[in-house]
Amino acid sequence: MTAFAELPLVIEPADLAARLEAPELILVDLSSQQRYLAGHIPGARFVDGKRTQASAPVAPGLLPDKAQLEKLFGELGHRADATYVVYDDEGGGWAGRFIWLLDVIGHSHYHFLNGGLTAWEAEGLPLSQQAPEPENAPVSLTLSDEPTASASYLQSRLGADDLAIWDARSAEEYRGEKVQAARGGHIPGAIHFEWTAGMDASRALRIREDIAEQLNRLGLSADKEIITHCQSHRRSGFTYLVAKALGYPRVKAYAGSWGEWGNLSDTPVER
Repeated sequence: MTAFAELPLVIEPADLAARLEAPELILVDLSSQQRYLAGHIPGARFVDGKRTQASAPVAPGLLPDKAQLEKLFGELGHRADATYVVYDDEGGGWAGRFIWLLDVIGHSHYHFLNGGLTAWEAEGLPLSQQAPEPENAPVSLTLSDEPTASASYLQSRLGADDLAIWDARSAEEYRGEKVQAARGGHIPGAIHFEWTAGMDASRALRIREDIAEQLNRLGLSADKEIITHCQSHRRSGFTYLVAKALGYPRVKAYAGSWGEWGNLSDTPVER
């Protein structure tokens, strides 16, 4: 049994602080590089969030290729018995996307630090400027399609009674007033709940305590298959994480997100 075995997916700063020396821990910081260098949780390894994206011109949120992922996880010292704890400085966008990556590679031992670096600092816990050396261990990964909805899969599911599409973008993007692709608007039937509305600023960006009630009221409920997206699956990294943390049994990320959907010529759009 590991030091993290009894903990839920979402953990608090005190939970992590008591386990920083656990041998199974791989602690990942997805804050900005400037913020990481200024001070991070002791032992944390920096990952530039853009390394978790393919960064294709039209759809930057798509999954990187297998070789890129193996290089990234090799630097982190990935191993089958590792427990990841992931955080960032923005409430959970990049960190949630990294948890989606862990699902893609089939690694289920992970936790999200509630409130991330903001909550850690609010608790007065120590920071470090010492960066661990990359491990550069050879890693062979097997990638799963299960956590991801492709554009074709999403189109095939449109209108299904058991589907709920969670659009995590701003209201202006959802309504088509702010256009960041060839076309503006939203996927037909998508439910809008902006990612930052799921955070509690008064509690250092922790997930709001009434999030389950809010989502159920909107129809983003556990009896549905939840497919979440934003523009490039960064903001929807947080919403993917939230649905997982609530125990929703069917959760997928549309990694192509609006960057792909809004630039395709044959996808339906509502305003």
